[in-house]
Amino acid sequence: MKKPGKFTIPTKYILTFLSVLCAGFVLLTMINSNIARPIREAAAKVILPVQDGMNHLGGWFSDKADTLKELADLQKENDKLKAENDELRMQNAILSQWEPELKRLRELLELSDVYSDYPKVAARVIGKEPGNWFSIFTIDKGAKDGLEVGMNVISDGGLVGSVSYVGENYSKITAIINDDANVSAKFSSTSDVCIVHGDLKEYDSKMLKVSDISISANVKEGDMLLTSHISDKYVSGILIGYVSGIEDDGNKLTKSAWVTPIVDFSNLEEVLVITQMKETGKE
Repeated sequence: MKKPGKFTIPTKYILTFLSVLCAGFVLLTMINSNIARPIREAAAKVILPVQDGMNHLGGWFSDKADTLKELADLQKENDKLKAENDELRMQNAILSQWEPELKRLRELLELSDVYSDYPKVAARVIGKEPGNWFSIFTIDKGAKDGLEVGMNVISDGGLVGSVSYVGENYSKITAIINDDANVSAKFSSTSDVCIVHGDLKEYDSKMLKVSDISISANVKEGDMLLTSHISDKYVSGILIGYVSGIEDDGNKLTKSAWVTPIVDFSNLEEVLVITQMKETGKE
C-alpha cells in the first residue's frame, strides 16, 4: 500500500504571505499609528534588552582591548627602562672602579701643586719587598724617564723616601721607614733640626723615633716635621709628619720625640719623583 506523501507549502507562497502581511502592517500604521503600538512595544521588550546587553558586552570587550593595549605599552616601556637601568648600573660599576684611582690621582695633582717649585715625574708602584710595609718597592719609571739614584719620592702629601736603584724602565725606592734610613729634619714652628730614624719594628705602631732635638728647642706636640735645608739627601721643606711624645734625654742636652709620618706605608699605588737633585756642594 502506497504511503501518502507529506504536505508542504511552497516557499514562494510563504514569502508572498509574509510580504502581504508586512505591507498590511505598514498600511495600517499609515492609517492609524495606534494599531502598530502594541507590536512596537512587544518588539521593544524583546529587542531593547538584547541591544542593551550587546552594548554592555561590546563596551566590556572594548575596555579589555584598551587595557591589554595599555599593558602591552607598559611592558614595552618597562623593558626599555630595565635596559636603560642595566646600562646605567654597568656604567656606575665601571665608574666605581675608577673612582678610587681618580681620587688618588687628584690628590697626587694637588701634591704636585704644593711642591710646584720642584720638577716631578709621576710613577706607578709595580712591586714591593716581602713584608707588611712598603719599605722597599719598585716603580714603573727608570733611566729612560730621567730618573737617577738619590732623587726624592713623595706621595700622600709628604715624603716617601728616595730612589736607591735605577734600571732602564724601572726603579727601586727605599722608604724613610726602612731600617737603614735616616732623615735630617726641622720643626716648622722653630726651624730647630733633628734626625728621624727609620725602623720597621717601631713603625708597627705607625711612628718613628726622632732624636738630637736641642734641649732649648721650643717644640711641642703636633708640630710639623719637614725635611731640613742641611740634609745631604732630601730637598728642603717636604712634610714628613707630626710630632708627639716629646721628652728630655738623660744627658740633659737633647730631647727625643716620636713622629707619625703623613704617608701611609701600608698602601702605596702612585708616587711623584722629584727630578731635581739635592744641591750639597759636593762633587
